[in-house]
Amino acid sequence: MAASTPESKPAERVGGSGRKPEPQSDEPGFKALFHAWLESHRASLVDSLKRLGKQPIGSFFTCLVMAVALSLPMGLALLLDNIERLGGSWQRAAQISLYMELDVRNEAGTALREQIADWPDVADAAWVSREQALEEFQQLSGLGEALRELPDNPLPGVIVVTPREIDRAKLESLRQQLAELPGVEQAQLDLVWVERLSAILKLGDRFVFGLTLLLVATLLLVIGNTIRLHIENRRTEIEVVKLVGGTDGYVRRPFLYMGALYGLGAGLLAWLLLAYGLGWLNEAVVRLAGLYGSDFALAGVPGEDGLSLVLGAILLGYIGAWLAVARHLSELAPR
Repeated sequence: MAASTPESKPAERVGGSGRKPEPQSDEPGFKALFHAWLESHRASLVDSLKRLGKQPIGSFFTCLVMAVALSLPMGLALLLDNIERLGGSWQRAAQISLYMELDVRNEAGTALREQIADWPDVADAAWVSREQALEEFQQLSGLGEALRELPDNPLPGVIVVTPREIDRAKLESLRQQLAELPGVEQAQLDLVWVERLSAILKLGDRFVFGLTLLLVATLLLVIGNTIRLHIENRRTEIEVVKLVGGTDGYVRRPFLYMGALYGLGAGLLAWLLLAYGLGWLNEAVVRLAGLYGSDFALAGVPGEDGLSLVLGAILLGYIGAWLAVARHLSELAPR
């Protein structure tokens, strides 16, 4: 009788090993999640652009109001920079005048001027002879005929020293060193114009800073109110989205893009307004400077400042939209 063959096990009949099949995960991978995230942002951006495009006039005037508020502090800051440049170098306003003794001849004064010009703290030095000083005094004072009757020239030679750096302590130290040079009778330093110019510029900087803070707050209110109106127009839609499980981030995203787009438009318009405004004002400035024999002209908007203005406007629009949505998000719960 033949031996019976043992029945094969189920795993052997199937032809597989005895290991249990591993369960497959239904969770999407990182690539799919990242693609879905990008697609969500793209859809939000496109939706924001379409909604702004449906109201071109209202969107333009909103950007224009923001642009005017942005251009005011930036324009004042650029004007202050031009005023500082117009004032020339501050070194000219802080010149040290060395009044020489009456017996110092032109050769000695010229040699001393060359010696002083080589000092590391001195940017420039100029020699004014006694004859030149008398001629200038006659022209400025209007007493030319009376001064010609004098037997001798009462004015000394002068060395006008222009310092390299404007610092009150360093200027005073330089003045003392120059006063000890041979042939120098008096060294005079006049810091009044420097201090006045510095005070005016500091006052202008504070004014611009305060105005910037005020207008930034105004911009946040403008963009916040604009986004609030968009939220009210889409209240029903948002409540439905939250009812079916939409997250706060999903609801907030289109409005953040809308605020950033408002900021982008406002920044570009502000850059254009500043460039046109400075160009228009520069015509009158060049004409006025020409009457005084100067080639001064207003500097335009630097590219770095323009890009900073646009990026700052985008950031302000984003922050304003975020604040507006955060304030009303709790009110958008489905009823």
